[in-house]
Parts: sequence; C-alpha cells; structure tokens
Amino acid sequence: AFSLLFSPDVPRDHSAVWASRKSDIISTVEFNHTGELLATGDKGGRVVIFQREQESKNQVHRRGEYNVYSTFQSHEPEFDYLKSLEIEEKINKIRWLPQQNAAYFLLSTNDKTVKLWKVSERDKRPEGYNLKDEEGRLRDPATITTLRVPVLRPMDLMVEATPRRVFANAHTYHINSISVNSDYETYMSADDLRINLWNFEITNQSFNIVDIKPANMEELTEVITAAEFHPHHCNTFVYSSSKGTIRLCDMRASALCDRHTKFFEEPEDPSNRSFFSEIISSISDVKFSHSGRYIMTRDYLTVKVWDLNMENRPIETYQVHDYLRSKLCSLYENDCIFDKFECVWNGSDSVIMTGSYNNFFRMFDRNTKRDVTLEASRENSKPRAILKPRKVCVGGKRRKDEISVDSLDFSKKILHTAWHPSENIIAVAATNNLYIFQDKVN
Repeated sequence: AFSLLFSPDVPRDHSAVWASRKSDIISTVEFNHTGELLATGDKGGRVVIFQREQESKNQVHRRGEYNVYSTFQSHEPEFDYLKSLEIEEKINKIRWLPQQNAAYFLLSTNDKTVKLWKVSERDKRPEGYNLKDEEGRLRDPATITTLRVPVLRPMDLMVEATPRRVFANAHTYHINSISVNSDYETYMSADDLRINLWNFEITNQSFNIVDIKPANMEELTEVITAAEFHPHHCNTFVYSSSKGTIRLCDMRASALCDRHTKFFEEPEDPSNRSFFSEIISSISDVKFSHSGRYIMTRDYLTVKVWDLNMENRPIETYQVHDYLRSKLCSLYENDCIFDKFECVWNGSDSVIMTGSYNNFFRMFDRNTKRDVTLEASRENSKPRAILKPRKVCVGGKRRKDEISVDSLDFSKKILHTAWHPSENIIAVAATNNLYIFQDKVN
C-alpha cells in the first residue's frame, strides 16, 4: 500500500526562460546509489536535485521528505548550422556515478551532448588575503607591512553545480541512452544506429563499439532504442531494437561488437498479427536486474522479463494495458502509439513498475503474480493518504469504482519512474508534476 510522501513544488524562475509550461515537462527521473538524492531533468534543459531530509528526533522511524537541494541549467538550445537543425535542450537521461568523496557526480545528456556535472557544498570562505583587500581589489605593495595568515570563516551553505567534462560531437543521431560501466572509468552513449564507449577523463574521442548503419540507408530495417551495461561485468552490455529484439554483447569477443553473443527474441504469434504489430513490438526500455541475472524490457503493451540463459522466449510477460489493443487505430492517429514508456525494478528485483495513460502506473509482484494499478494525480493524492487501486472497465456494465476505457485521458501519461535502491520509495513523473510515494509498511 503506497501513500503519497509528498509532491514537491519545483521552484520556477518565472522569467521568459520558463515562460512555456512545455519546458517544465519532466523527461527523466533517477535516484542516486544511496537513494539520498533524486534528480529530475526536464524539457527546458534543467536538472533539479532533491535531497532527503534526515531523521527527526521525535519521529525516529520515519525519514523525511525530499527537498530541493540544487537546480541548474544543464543544456541550452543549440543550432546546427551545417544541417540546419535545431538541437533541443531537453534532458534525455541522467545517470549518477557512485559517490567517492564529499561531492556528487552525475551525467546528463540531450540529443547530442553528454555532460559530467559535479555537485558540491561550500560552507566556508577564505578571508585575510595579503595582496587583496576584503572586496577583492589588489592592494598597493608599498602599504603591506605585515604578513597575515588567511583563515576560513563559516558562511551560509551553498550548493554549486559545475560542468567538469563535456562529451560532444560524437553522435550523428539522437542519443537515447547513457549507461555508467561497473568499472566506473567508462560509460556508453547510444543513438539510433551507434553505441560509443567513453572514458570519463577523455572528452575529445570515444570508441565506437556498435554500428548498425547499413551502407545504403534505404536498407535500414531497425534502430537501437535503448542500451545498458551489466551491473557487475564490465565487459557485457545489452541493447534493444525497434524490431523487439535484444542483443547481449561481450566486448572481450571483438573490438566492434557487431556480432552479438546472445540474441533474445520471442517468435510472434501469427494469430495476433496486425498492421500495428511491428510498431507495438518496438522495445522502449531495457534494464538489467540488480542481480545481473535477468533483463526486463518494455514494449507498448507489455513488460517482459528474460533470463540471460534463455534466449528463445521471456520467462515472464506482464500485460500493462491490454485493454488498449482494440484502441490501436486511434492511438496511431494521435501518435500515442509511439510513446516510449520506461520500466524499473525495486531494490530486491521482486517487483517491477512501469507507466500507463490517465496518470496510471502499474506494479507487478513477481513472486505472488499479483498486480495493481495506481494513479498519480493531484485530485486523489493527499499527503499520507493511501493510494486506492484503480480498475479499468473494458466492456459491459461499469462498476462504481471503475473507469471506462473510453474516458481515459491519453494526454496524461507516466513515461518516467524511479525506485529507491533499497527502500519502497518511488518517484513518478506525471507530465510536469513529480510525485514521491512511500510504502505504508515502513
């Protein structure tokens, strides 16, 4: 039973920069490795980081809410004059690096450029310079008669975000994924046709590890939709395609991983074949389980769990919104059929979560095979109130607490969700609102 922990009001700078509400649409959500921080990126190129409050003395068992810790502009809109192309500032993905010292590091990317950001705190400032006065002006050397020892004085806490590296000019097509390797020295970035491997220290060159671009672009049959490194083996990664296939590659086998090590594909049931089959089989997200034994993929109607040792079919298939099968024609006309839903594991790999329409999101318990539909919306989410399971009525008589398929709002969609690495706390992005829910059991 999840209840709303809270829905933070993100501070908006109401100048012309954020004038359009469209720029506030959240485009990615990501917890760091401890779950103390939660980062969101939006269409306006901003990154907002929330920090979890510490335990309060009077309520020892209940940890606090997430409050805004830092907000910074990560990407700006650009224009490619050679191709007459506008490059959006929208943040496609954020990935945290494990914390090594007092500062935090994260990668953020738009369609073309990946940036490494350092987020650090400062609560002291140096005073008592010899060659400068307190305002920073240079003093006349003739007036300096004694040497002073500079001291550090306390000041108000300041959180600074500084770009440490900019990895640019390596992608011809739009970047859809970034993934940090378990060696923490390298990461990869994937676009529609290529995957590049980067070293965190080197910004001016990357190594191309997958290239599926055909010699003649008219022969192009599929594109890369998502890619991720294995959580423990630094030589292994997977990438999914618009044809509904997943390839597992081993970088030890060859420098260019054009030949996969494993190929996961479920044969199509001919009785289900339709005009939309190819579109709805395209995989929008792929995620390794924390254990590294399984991979989860999300296509338009289902979530599938694959065992790395079994390539011919998934071991589990969950229907996310099967009632939309009869609506594919209208979903094609309003372009919703091309929506890219993400999926996430909980910390113990026992529950999976993914989004749907009408601000619904779905949870599937892998052990009990129970599933639940919950709704993230201002109307029925009051802080600490338990979320009521929602049901969609497909046909026939509608019960009082059910919602009819025909009254679903397809403009309200939950594409991005995140799960705390060790606790039952989830973050759900519903267009331009962020909701954080906590399990009541805790």
